[in-house]
Amino acid sequence: MVSRPRRITDVPRSSVSVPFALAAALLLTACGGGVEGRPGTSGVRDPYFPKAGNGGYDVTHYGLTLSYDPARRDLTGTAEITARATQDLSAFNLDLKGLDVGTVSVEGRGARWSRTGQELTVRPHDDLDRGETFRVRVAYSGRPETVTDPDGSQEGWLPTADGALALGEPTGSMAWFPGSHHPSDKAAYDVAVTVPAGLRAVSNGEPRSGTAGKGRRTFRWHTAEPMASYLAFLAIGRYDVRRTTTKSGLPLYVAVDPAQAGPSAKVLRRLPEILAWQEDAFGPYPFSSAGAVVDDADDVGYALETQNRPVFPGAPDLGTLVHELAHQWFGDSVTPKSWRDMWLNEGFATYAEWLWEEDHGGDTAQETFDALYRGDYYDDPATGEAVWAFPPARPTDASHISDSPVYERGAMVLHKIRRTVGDAAFRDLVRGWAAAHRHGNADTADFTDYVEKRAPDKDFEGIWRDWLYGEGKPDRP
Repeated sequence: MVSRPRRITDVPRSSVSVPFALAAALLLTACGGGVEGRPGTSGVRDPYFPKAGNGGYDVTHYGLTLSYDPARRDLTGTAEITARATQDLSAFNLDLKGLDVGTVSVEGRGARWSRTGQELTVRPHDDLDRGETFRVRVAYSGRPETVTDPDGSQEGWLPTADGALALGEPTGSMAWFPGSHHPSDKAAYDVAVTVPAGLRAVSNGEPRSGTAGKGRRTFRWHTAEPMASYLAFLAIGRYDVRRTTTKSGLPLYVAVDPAQAGPSAKVLRRLPEILAWQEDAFGPYPFSSAGAVVDDADDVGYALETQNRPVFPGAPDLGTLVHELAHQWFGDSVTPKSWRDMWLNEGFATYAEWLWEEDHGGDTAQETFDALYRGDYYDDPATGEAVWAFPPARPTDASHISDSPVYERGAMVLHKIRRTVGDAAFRDLVRGWAAAHRHGNADTADFTDYVEKRAPDKDFEGIWRDWLYGEGKPDRP
């Protein structure tokens, strides 16, 4: 316990020497006396992940310099984070799970710091003023953790046979770099990764010139467009890389584990075709490059819509590739404000699969909708019944944000809107939604308001009440 220092005004002025006054003033500053700012909150109160993200600032850029030794599974990193204070700040938090922190500085001056759980609390030498842009630098090291989600899936740092996959949805990015890890705080990224010679390091955005020497090689990646941290990824291993462009000139960067090259080839050749179809359906592609990463990592168990190029743990099928590429518009560019709004990601990406099937000789979206409603879309009746477990806009808790109602019933909401407004108006609505919130964040209320304003002569009350927010299976399809 530190006793409260006596105020200088409590001491007779004549008895205070200059050195004592200076020491007292420094003590007051160190203990919080005269501080005008207040600490930023340790979390943005997300309904499902309340400690994710942090209050008091907005990140604009991450500069990550990393070195990884796959044999020892050791990661050494320096994160330089540029942010703007949204309030007067005496302290702020960063999300970081595991790893050992070495030093922390703010604006080049050493800062005090402490850790509790996933929170790294930083106390800068001087208060930060609202509106001030500042840089915080964190040096860290250790063996990154694999994070288990509430639904039992794994993310964070996932070791593979020849390297690692770093995946982040919903909270795994904090396992490999400190930051504000909530989808509402998007930023640009520069990532430099040093790995043993013979391996590659693939990340988001565009590759920059690298360096090599003494048995090591450094790969650099630049992401200019805003990106939520859960969409940041790192793939380390042996990859066959192919760089091409689409007919419209969009650069494609595809990295495939040699063990998956044969099984992946036929599907990946359709990347340009899928992207062209999606640009027609959803509007201009929202990023400066596209592609895919295919690893040989069956244990991961899921594909992820990482920005610019989705990551697949093995050779993807056509529907999965369509789904993850559609996320570049819905989820990556138009990103949810909170994890409650996941259906705006998954409902749209699932409906993209239905539309692709409809336009390429498969079932129409109406036939898929009807099969889901009847309960015979899946061979297993229990799986079919799970579609009605909860409303898409209100998952019951964090362990269910990736369940069937968010995907299939979310897509059914979109199909109900299409039936209400007609095909041409629905196409315009979807393209307009992607354009209106391009590189931003949106929630369910933003979407329903947008739909109602674009079609003011239509009645959507029943769709919102019964399909989007309603409990159980609606009475009529």
